[in-house]
Amino acid sequence: MTKKNYDAKDIVVLEGLDAVRLRPGMYIGTTGSKGMHHILWEIVDNAIDEISNGFGDTITITLNKDGSATVEDNGRGIPVDQHPTLHKSGVEVVYTTLHAGGKFNTENYKFSGGLHGVGASVTNALSKFCNVTVYKNGKEYFIGFHSYTDENGKTHSGVPVEPLKMVGKTNKSGTKVTFLPDSEMFGNIKFNFETICNRARELAFLNKGLKIALKDDNTDREEFFHYEGGISDYAEYLVEGKSKLFSKPIYFHAEDKNFDLEVAIIYTDSYTENCFSFVNNIPTVEGGTHETGFKTAYTKVLNDYARSNNFLKEKEANFLGEDFREGITVVLNVKMNNVQFEGQTKTKLGNPEAKTLVENLSAQELALIFANKKNSGVAEIIMGKAKGAAKVREAAKKAKELTRAKNSAENFNLVGKLAAATSRKSEECELFIVEGDSAGGSAKQGRNRKFQAILPLRGKPLNAEKKRIDQVLANEEIRTIISALNTGIGEDIDLSSLRYHKVIILSDADQDGAHIRAILLTFFFRYMRELINAGHVYIGLPPLYKVYKKDYEEYVYSDAELPDAIARAGRGYNLQRYKGLGEMNPDQLKDTTMDPAKRNLIQVTIEDAAAAEKMVSTLMGDDIEARKRYINEHANFDREDYFMKNYKRV
Repeated sequence: MTKKNYDAKDIVVLEGLDAVRLRPGMYIGTTGSKGMHHILWEIVDNAIDEISNGFGDTITITLNKDGSATVEDNGRGIPVDQHPTLHKSGVEVVYTTLHAGGKFNTENYKFSGGLHGVGASVTNALSKFCNVTVYKNGKEYFIGFHSYTDENGKTHSGVPVEPLKMVGKTNKSGTKVTFLPDSEMFGNIKFNFETICNRARELAFLNKGLKIALKDDNTDREEFFHYEGGISDYAEYLVEGKSKLFSKPIYFHAEDKNFDLEVAIIYTDSYTENCFSFVNNIPTVEGGTHETGFKTAYTKVLNDYARSNNFLKEKEANFLGEDFREGITVVLNVKMNNVQFEGQTKTKLGNPEAKTLVENLSAQELALIFANKKNSGVAEIIMGKAKGAAKVREAAKKAKELTRAKNSAENFNLVGKLAAATSRKSEECELFIVEGDSAGGSAKQGRNRKFQAILPLRGKPLNAEKKRIDQVLANEEIRTIISALNTGIGEDIDLSSLRYHKVIILSDADQDGAHIRAILLTFFFRYMRELINAGHVYIGLPPLYKVYKKDYEEYVYSDAELPDAIARAGRGYNLQRYKGLGEMNPDQLKDTTMDPAKRNLIQVTIEDAAAAEKMVSTLMGDDIEARKRYINEHANFDREDYFMKNYKRV
């Protein structure tokens, strides 16, 4: 073997924005739909940072007919003067230089979601073109950036067409950005109006008084969001369709130097807790130190109240935090500087001081709220809810302990139900949760025994949305799933003991199959959400049709694909429509749905926790009229569009 010298000349230095295009995942996570929307959020977040720091009050987002997006705010406008060392306008520096921005200190922005100075430049790097107009000091300025390929085939991104220039006079103030995501990076993905709508609504809730106008020039659809009640309105929005236990949310706002805390709390007659937390307008879906601080304070203040008002006798043990949080919906909104998120995706707050600050501020404010006699009725409702939850907790304790036991599969008599994988390497193992014994039998015969396990369901599992945890654990189908996964559930869940790293729901392509899939996803969302957050839950896609004739066959996975498949088959073809998995023999099920080299898996993700909560509670809850309205407005029965375009195929 020839030894290759490794010299300084072998070190590649990426210039300008080349690094972003070479490794986009480092900056936006993925080049799928989520990543493309991420580059829109980077521009929107810049506008939000202006407004949340007291400059301006309105943002307009427009989806243009050419596939580009425009974001305009009425803030101060990006600096247009020359940078003292780079000798470029401030606008050009912000859009062409990584780690450049005005948010590294608190002089210009007290609070900001942009921490690394990469947002605007990343959007520019991943766009075919990016045009920036600045309205400042009575003048209108413009600079355009574009991507091009040179004679050597190398793509250069985010290059200024010419320096910033003054193009006119204006009475406006702010910044307008129009950019077209580069199809070389994102393919044919388009902006999704509903996704943008959900985030715009959320931002309007989090920033009291903010006005966001959203327009889609392709459909002429428009939305406008403005909430003077801020997160109190948000809490009420989140529980629409549920039975509230008191009319208005508990709300408080507290500050400590460069730390701002808002909390809104409301209860419903449901049995699960929901905490939606944000730091500088960024959703922290995995929680963090701010959530821990709030929960600690809430438990302490309410236990103190229970003691002093005889809801707990002297010899009785304190309530647990989970008792007080049954049926709670909390919106926790923090603004702070020097934010430390765990991970590039900014989903979990890591600042240790945030726990102390939130705990102390929350304890002070909550103590005052519950000491006020006007709130005694609310306090009594919470105490009653906690007492009921404590009784249920004791009733469920044995079942929870069983799910944590080493041999939980045997404890729940899984022998004969679960066909386990032989491999002990959980990271390579898959569990197929299959609808029915017939399909389960085919799946068992068609699987790879080394890494694929099969768990047939005998009947529909319980709808976890309508039941308490003791009722959920009493359901045999749910218990078998918990036992097979071996992680426990709820606050006791431990993913380090997960037996199967891919949990694949495999149901028929009909209404009953869709219902079973919805029930299982509801259970995972309510009681094993960490499983979804960590990317372990998938939906298997069996074929809808087989097009075949002599010496030719093709499986078709959607109605949209069928005409092309028929054309490929040509004259004299036969068509078989699969109504259920049980109609396929083991080899067919293996080839179409189980073989990792051939199958289609849809990875289940939660990109917007609040939107997911709203969807689950509406579709699976008790409000029939709300469910009808939601289905009429949002349901998409085009399988190709719903599954294959909006979800990650694995």
